[in-house]
Amino acid sequence: MALTARELLQELQRYAVAAPTERAVMGQIAKRLHENMARYNWVGFYLVDPADAGYLIVGPYAGSFTPNARIPLNKGLCGAAASSGQVVVVQDVSKDPRYLAGSSLVKSEIVVPIYAKKKLAAELDIESYFADTFGKSDQDFIEGCARVMAEYLGRE
Repeated sequence: MALTARELLQELQRYAVAAPTERAVMGQIAKRLHENMARYNWVGFYLVDPADAGYLIVGPYAGSFTPNARIPLNKGLCGAAASSGQVVVVQDVSKDPRYLAGSSLVKSEIVVPIYAKKKLAAELDIESYFADTFGKSDQDFIEGCARVMAEYLGRE
């Protein structure tokens, strides 16, 4: 039986309480969202590159294609979210010139920046093979998942 978004968010909150590492939390969030949310075809995290804060590097992810491994902060939807500090939702990536293709199958994308100690630490990026996937309820849910990660990162 599939979990509701609320049940899944509660499960992830419980997992994060005792998770051993930030990568474990990211991996669990990516895996569970990919498994439970039918239109979330690629779910992953991008982390601020510790060697060069002008770039994001791919972190734990679940999905059917290999993502862009490194993204400058001034490129793509991930870069736009990182630079603006705002959630970026694109319902049709073919109409947004900022989109950096990870797969030709992707039709819509959402990127939520994650802050720890008032600094950008990571992003939760979700891509769908369907246009118009990320409505208000999806955005609220995904922002909740990003908050689970932010709270974990903020505990240190």
